[in-house]
Amino acid sequence: MLRREFISLLGGAAVAWPITARAQQGERVRRIGILLPAAADDTVFQTRVAAFVQELALLGWAIGRNVRVDIRWATTNAAEFRRQAEELVALAPDVILAGSVSIVPSLLQATRTIPIVFVLVPDPVGAGFVNSLARPGGNATGFLNFEYGMSGKWLQLLKEVAPTVTRVAVLRDPAISAGIGQLAAIQSVAPQLGMDVTPLNVRDADEIERTVTAFAGTPNSGLIVTASALAVVNRKLILMLAARHKLPAVYWERFFVAAGGLISYGPDLIDSYRRAAGYVDRILKGEKPADLPVQAPTKYELTINIKTAKALGLTVPPALLTSADEVIE
Repeated sequence: MLRREFISLLGGAAVAWPITARAQQGERVRRIGILLPAAADDTVFQTRVAAFVQELALLGWAIGRNVRVDIRWATTNAAEFRRQAEELVALAPDVILAGSVSIVPSLLQATRTIPIVFVLVPDPVGAGFVNSLARPGGNATGFLNFEYGMSGKWLQLLKEVAPTVTRVAVLRDPAISAGIGQLAAIQSVAPQLGMDVTPLNVRDADEIERTVTAFAGTPNSGLIVTASALAVVNRKLILMLAARHKLPAVYWERFFVAAGGLISYGPDLIDSYRRAAGYVDRILKGEKPADLPVQAPTKYELTINIKTAKALGLTVPPALLTSADEVIE
């Protein structure tokens, strides 16, 4: 969904959050809180939230009639996560949507009673968010973005599209369990592919530019960008560095490739937001998050940018093109 449609759907400018609602006479207005690890003008998260709100509407929840939505845009600062989480909890919403793994700890510190539906979380059991996938047991449940083992597929794709690559930098957030788990899965398949893996951090833009530039000075180098909120925030810089240094790069999400990245493989994250609306609907109707199992993705996408491949001097194998869900010319 385009940003214009997102704004129109929600009934005002993107900066006009929270959206207030006026119930029809006798109808109770329910309150949904949303916490996101992004700035309010981030089009990626705007699109995801728009999909969530659209699905809510299909389930009978209409802003301006029976539901109010309060959004907090917390960027990527841990202190800001905590502050915004506390402010959101103080509003006493009926349920909160947690927009990624990085903000779930702050919400769980702020409340153990208000239901939380999370999305884009790779290992909620390991992170301590739930007791088990089948029986979460607490006030949180939601949707995985992938299993760590899938991360090894990125290295295989990189070798397939750029067979001369022998050195790979893995951009990851070392402060989250996902950053550790994705790197470990990539390292586990590297020996059989004859690849040397170097982890690089995404803590801030200066570090990203410095470390990627230093790494790219050696021939036969490639890049894997693992899933994290920090990678989303710094996506323009990462794409620019990959292009400047002619690094074949694999990403976990389509929007990187649509913006000029080479190849991506991962779950349909917008679909996860739609499915999260279904859990929010069930909770608003009386079900408890403790009884709603954490669900895995049902849709995965392989996207290839042919124009970028040509700029890098790469010929994408026909078999890979055939298996792609989308080829961007």
